[in-house]
Amino acid sequence: MSLILAIDQSTSATKAVLFDARGKVLDRASRSHRQIYPQPGWVEHNAEEIWQNVLSVIQEIVRRNPKKVSQLAGLSIANQRETVVVFDRQTGKPSHNAIVWQCRRGTTICQKLQQRGHGPAIRRKTGLMVDTYFSASKLRWLVAQKPDLAKKLKTGAAVIGTIDTFLIHRLTDGKVFATDFTNASRTMLFDIGKLRWDEKLCRLFDVPMRALPAVRESSAHFGETDANGILPKVIPIVGVMGDSQAALFAQKCFSPGTAKATFGTGTSVLLNIGEKFHPSQKGAVTALAWVLNGKPAYAFEGIINFSAATIEWLKNQLGVIQDSGEVEKLARSVPDNGGVYFVPAFAGLSAPHWAPDARAAIVGMSAHTNKAHVVRAAQEAIAYQIRDVLDMMRGDAKIKLKVLHCDGGPTKNNFLMQFTADVTQTELNVSEVAESSAWGAAMNGLLGLQIYKSLDELVKLPRKQKNFRPQLKAAQVKPLHDGWMLAVKRVL
Repeated sequence: MSLILAIDQSTSATKAVLFDARGKVLDRASRSHRQIYPQPGWVEHNAEEIWQNVLSVIQEIVRRNPKKVSQLAGLSIANQRETVVVFDRQTGKPSHNAIVWQCRRGTTICQKLQQRGHGPAIRRKTGLMVDTYFSASKLRWLVAQKPDLAKKLKTGAAVIGTIDTFLIHRLTDGKVFATDFTNASRTMLFDIGKLRWDEKLCRLFDVPMRALPAVRESSAHFGETDANGILPKVIPIVGVMGDSQAALFAQKCFSPGTAKATFGTGTSVLLNIGEKFHPSQKGAVTALAWVLNGKPAYAFEGIINFSAATIEWLKNQLGVIQDSGEVEKLARSVPDNGGVYFVPAFAGLSAPHWAPDARAAIVGMSAHTNKAHVVRAAQEAIAYQIRDVLDMMRGDAKIKLKVLHCDGGPTKNNFLMQFTADVTQTELNVSEVAESSAWGAAMNGLLGLQIYKSLDELVKLPRKQKNFRPQLKAAQVKPLHDGWMLAVKRVL
């Protein structure tokens, strides 16, 4: 049986996952990278560090599986989507730290564009809200603040890419400069109806079109690599996808009305709305889910900036916990949140509020409050935010969503999963394969390699999952959610 190696380059770490053609995980390796905070609200990554981590995790898989890697049919890539890096066209070396999707440095630019009335036109083309979450405003900031870099972009000496583009360029020794549709669509420079870079948007954000990569389907071939000689043979790079869309694909949400939530640093909730693009009438963005055989699929997306990142904040910034594995036990050590609500607006609040200036707050504390209440409130906040997004999307798409497919590392937390089922009054089908983003990219790779010929064949692949059904009634949930909404109003 052919094997496929998937790189999952996420906000916090880089993983390599070795799959067989039926989705069984044969091995995995992971390396975390630094989170760089030049000033409050700014977030960067060292792209060269990420590249070295990619080589490191591939090397670890090869070292442990010398016989299996000889069966590799291809390498796939899933990646954090809106994070953008400018790099040298010839050497591939980063010209500046990657600017991360969480970074708020483009907020003022976005506010001015809104004030000048550009918001509706941008949304009609891109499906996106004018928000610095997406890449374009941060690129405009970079061009304005770094004139030498701006000059290199205009001459073509430097180029722009999301993380997948950067990695493909390095893996192919500079031979391929390309991205896929899902990543291109997150830059706010791409017309998702016409499926092409938009010249007017590029002018609006001072981005030279010559600096942008070619755009291909996720199942297309993106060159060949031996990962700097680490792999025993040259294999094709096939199957490239933004991580959230990759998870939607892995969950087999191929038909309109199916939805998933990926729990990670943030949470992305995606609802398949079919082959026709139309902007959301509420606070969702419209995402390009994928393009397959020339046909696009679209989805409504609710974006939550801080999910597991809130737990990391408790660990790294406050020292309240020593390990994220402690949080479930702490949550269960108290009967309820003790009236404490944690609104994790560290980078503003996104859907359905879209309040970039909101800031985090812990409210409702008393002398009775201990760290277990705060940790429980941090976990509950993830569920409340998902509830708000689902309420918005249900109304926008006019559907009764009864099942939500879930994936990501935090889904191992049974307290969080049950509380989410209760708060949303929705059944959760939780994948037992945490690496859904990697598997979604690999599934596209298997299509591109013709190991599978259609979505119908992929649907038949086995899927292990655990179900969580609501145990609380709606009347019991209402006062809990009302308390959350009061807390949110205090930060808006």
